[in-house]
Amino acid sequence: MSLQILAVDDSRTIRDMLNLTLSQAGFNPHLADDGIHGLELLEGLTPGAIITDINMPRMDGFGFIDAVRKIEKHRATPILVLTTESAPELKKRARDAGATGWIVKPFEPKKLVRALQMVTG
Repeated sequence: MSLQILAVDDSRTIRDMLNLTLSQAGFNPHLADDGIHGLELLEGLTPGAIITDINMPRMDGFGFIDAVRKIEKHRATPILVLTTESAPELKKRARDAGATGWIVKPFEPKKLVRALQMVTG
């Protein structure tokens, strides 16, 4: 059974790239198009890790990370932020909210897979 990964991004292109990258690496990807959708999917999942964008409609990545960390069974789930943003204050805000790591888009599939393997053990 492959490890489930929840990936939340409002860009269809990025979701498609994540789906392909994660599937090829042997993960079982679940895709959401914003934070609200991500939380809905999370109700039926126990992912080994979560990947989230920051800038999304309805609920951004910071709100999503906050909401995930309030759910008891997901308190320790690794969360990687995948975003075009690279400002230090945003990284700090994400870390303070509970993010485990930060990857800047466009991402290199090998680096993303390696980061996931590191945080999921």
